Amino acid sequence: MQSSRLLSLLAGMALCSVLAAQPLPYQNAGLSPEQRADDLIGRLSLEQKVSLMMNASPAIPEFGIREYNWWSEALHGAARAGLATVFPQAIGMAASWDEALLQEVFDITSTEQRIKFIQYRKDPKGSPQYHGLTVWTPNINIFRDPRWGRGQETYGEDPFLTARMGYAVVRGLQGPDSTQYDKLHACLKHYAVHSGPEGTRHQFNARDISWRDLAETYLYAFGNIISRIDVQEVMCAYNRFEDEPCCGSDQLLIQFLREKWGYKGLVVSDCGAIDDFWREGRHGTYLGEPATAVARAVRTGTDLECGNSYRHLLDAVKEGKLSEAEIDVSLRRLLVARFRLGEMDPDDSVEWNRIDEALLACDAHRAKALQMARESLVLLQNRNGILPLRKDIKVAVIGPNAADSVAMWGNYNGFPARTVTALEGITAKVGADRITSPGDADVVIYVGGISPRMEGEEMRNSPEGFNRGDRTTIELPRAQRDEVAGLSAQGKRIVFVNFSGSAMGLLPETERCEAILQAWYPGEAGGTAIADVLFGDCNPSGRLPVTFYRSDTDLPDFEDYDMASGHTYRYFQGDPLFAFGHGLSYSRFSYSRARVWRGELVLKVRNRSRIAGDEVVQLYVRKHGDEDGPRLSLRGFKRVHIPARKSVTVRIPLDGQTFAAYDEASGELRATPGRFSLYYGPSSDLDELKHLNISKRSF
Repeated sequence: MQSSRLLSLLAGMALCSVLAAQPLPYQNAGLSPEQRADDLIGRLSLEQKVSLMMNASPAIPEFGIREYNWWSEALHGAARAGLATVFPQAIGMAASWDEALLQEVFDITSTEQRIKFIQYRKDPKGSPQYHGLTVWTPNINIFRDPRWGRGQETYGEDPFLTARMGYAVVRGLQGPDSTQYDKLHACLKHYAVHSGPEGTRHQFNARDISWRDLAETYLYAFGNIISRIDVQEVMCAYNRFEDEPCCGSDQLLIQFLREKWGYKGLVVSDCGAIDDFWREGRHGTYLGEPATAVARAVRTGTDLECGNSYRHLLDAVKEGKLSEAEIDVSLRRLLVARFRLGEMDPDDSVEWNRIDEALLACDAHRAKALQMARESLVLLQNRNGILPLRKDIKVAVIGPNAADSVAMWGNYNGFPARTVTALEGITAKVGADRITSPGDADVVIYVGGISPRMEGEEMRNSPEGFNRGDRTTIELPRAQRDEVAGLSAQGKRIVFVNFSGSAMGLLPETERCEAILQAWYPGEAGGTAIADVLFGDCNPSGRLPVTFYRSDTDLPDFEDYDMASGHTYRYFQGDPLFAFGHGLSYSRFSYSRARVWRGELVLKVRNRSRIAGDEVVQLYVRKHGDEDGPRLSLRGFKRVHIPARKSVTVRIPLDGQTFAAYDEASGELRATPGRFSLYYGPSSDLDELKHLNISKRSF
C-alpha cells in the first residue's frame, strides 16, 4: 500500500510538472476526451495498457496517470466509505413512485460521493476503493421472485417502473449535460437475465428464455434507459445466458447492447465474473484456459474487469488469441471515461471538486432522507381505521427490529451520523412516559420482519428460512408469528411494522393485526418516518413495487425464468395478499371516468376526505387477443398531491411505447394495430380499476 501511495504522489507531481510545460495532446483539456484518449493510447506500452483494464488501476507516473479504483457503490447513498447520508434501500425508494424525488436523492448521493473522492485525493489513507467517481448503481434487474436476496437493491418487479426509476437515478448521479466534466458515472447492472439464486450465481445458466421475455421483461429497462440518456457504464452479470457467460456473450454485449441500442459507454464485469470463465468450481466455460477466457471477454466488449484475471491479457496477445488493437478498443472507452470525469486533470481545474465538503451528511441531506423514508412507507392494512393512533395512548414497542439500527440500513450502505430506530422515533413522538409493556398497552406496535443480516448477496450464513442470502420461504419467521399470535389471543390491538427488502407472506398477520405498515429498510431517518405515519403527522403514500403473495404455494420454481409460469403481477393468475401498486392512505380518493384526448389519458381524481394526501394514479394496458401476453402491464403513472375536498386533473401520455409488445414477425418491441383495454386506478387489483377500450389502427 505504501508503494501504491508513493506512485500516486509521484504521478501527481509528474502531472503538475508536465502541465507546466507545453501540454501534449492528452494533457490538453481543450480537446475532446476521445482525442485525448487516442493520443495517450499511442504512448502506452502493452503492459501499461493491460494494467489500466482492471478495477484497481495503478499509477503510471511518466504520463501523470494517478492510481484509480473503479469500484465504488451508491445504491442508496454513498456506500462503504464511512460517513454518508443513508437513504431507504432501493426497493423502498421504488415504493415512493416519485421520480423527481429519486433524482434529488441521487443528486445528493453524487455530491457526497464526489466529496469522498476529493477527501481521498487530499489525504490518501487506506484504500481508494469506494472513493471513486464510477459508482456501480443502479441495479435494474427485475425482481422476478420474492425469494431473491438481492431484490432489495432493485426497483421492483415491473420493467416499466424499473426503467422510469432507473432513469431518474442515472440523471441524478451523472449531473447536468451542460458542464465540461461529468459529476459521476452511473452503471446499469447486472446485464442480464439475472435474479438469483445467489448460491449458484457463478454456475447458473439462464436457458431457453423466450424472445418475448427478453424484450418485455429482462432487457426492457436496459434498452429503455440507454435510449434515453447517455449512461456511461453497464455491468455484465456472473451467470451464463444461453450457455455463454454474460461477460462473454456475443448476443448480449454486441448484438443487443452495441448494435441494436447503440451503446457507446464501457462495460465492466461483476467482481470475479471473469474468474468464473476458467476457474474450478464455477461455470468453467473455458476451464483452465485463462488466456482464452480473457480474450473472449475483451473481444465481446467487456472493457474493464473487476478482479485480476485480465493480467492474462499479456499471454492472450503473445499467444495470438487477441490483438493489441482489440485491447486498444476497450482501453479507449476507459480513458474517455476518466477524461470525462476530470479524474486525469489537476483536481482544482474540475468544478465538481470545489463542492463544499461540509455538505457531507449535512442537515439538508438528512431532511431529504426523511422525506424519502416517509414516501417509501406502504400502509398495507388499516382495519377499523386504527391508524392514525392518538398520541395520548399507551403503546408497547416490541419486536426484533424495534431498536435495531443495522436493520434500518439495508445492504451496500454508508454509515450515518445518527440512525433513528423505530423505538426512538415513536418515543420521541409520544414521550417516554407513554411507552409501556404489552400487558399495560392500549396498542402493541410490533416491529418485526427480517433484516439485511439474513437476506442479501451470496451470504455465508444460512439461518432457518434462508439459503446464502436468498429466502427458502416468504413466511414470517416462526418465533415472530407465534409471538404475534399470542398477543392476539390476549385480545391486544396490534399494529405490525414489517421490515424486509422483499414481499412477505403475512396472511395470518392480516387476521391478527389491525394494521400493517411495510417499512422496507428505511434508512437513517426511518424511525422518525414510521412514527410520523403511525401517529398521523404524515399521510402514507407509498405503493408496492412488488406483489405480496399469500404463501409459498403461490410461487413458481425459483430457478424458472419463464415469466408465463406465473412470475410477478403481470403473469400471476392467483389472488395476491396485496397487489402490485397497492397502498392505503388516510385520505379517500375517487376517480372519474377517463377519456383519451390528444394523445393522453385524461381523468379527474377527487380527495373526498378532510386530509390532504398523495395518490399514485396507475395506468395498465392489455391488448385484446394477446393470449400469451401478460394479464396487465404498467404503462404509465402519475404521483399527485390532492388537497382536502379538492380534485385534480391527471394526464398520462399515450404513445407508441404505451402499446408496445414483442412482435414475433419483426422480432422487435413495437406497437401494432388492434384493440386495447386501458385500466386505471390506485393499484393493479382489477377490482379497484376502471377501464375503457380503444382501437388503434396505426402508430
